[in-house]
Amino acid sequence: MSTRSATCLCGQVKITATPKANVSACSCGSCRKWVGGPFMAIACGTEVQVQGEIKVFASSAWAERAFCPTCGSALFYRLKANQQHMLAAGLFEDQSGFVLDHQVFVDKNPGWYSFEQDTKDMTEAEIFAKFGG
Repeated sequence: MSTRSATCLCGQVKITATPKANVSACSCGSCRKWVGGPFMAIACGTEVQVQGEIKVFASSAWAERAFCPTCGSALFYRLKANQQHMLAAGLFEDQSGFVLDHQVFVDKNPGWYSFEQDTKDMTEAEIFAKFGG
């Protein structure tokens, strides 16, 4: 994919990144508390440029989350070990080519939502076995 622009709700934070096409829905407890449901994330690697003030919260031993201090928009979570950014897919102005293709922490899904797409599903144990944490 090409480099794309993203902004928070109020426009105070501007992000430039190169997202992959694959969107994931994360149902872990932290994401659900953070955004009120699944966090729809898209991997953007380590080369992410942020303009504007953000707040960063160390939400676990392995990840931190960023948000706009003005409007509260959830921006991304970043893996501490390798600085990989998972941006909120909805922040991008151009979302063409995005595809929901996997769900993580499916065993933590509260049961009041589901997606009709056929996706690769991973449980909490499978995620930590594959990526650590």
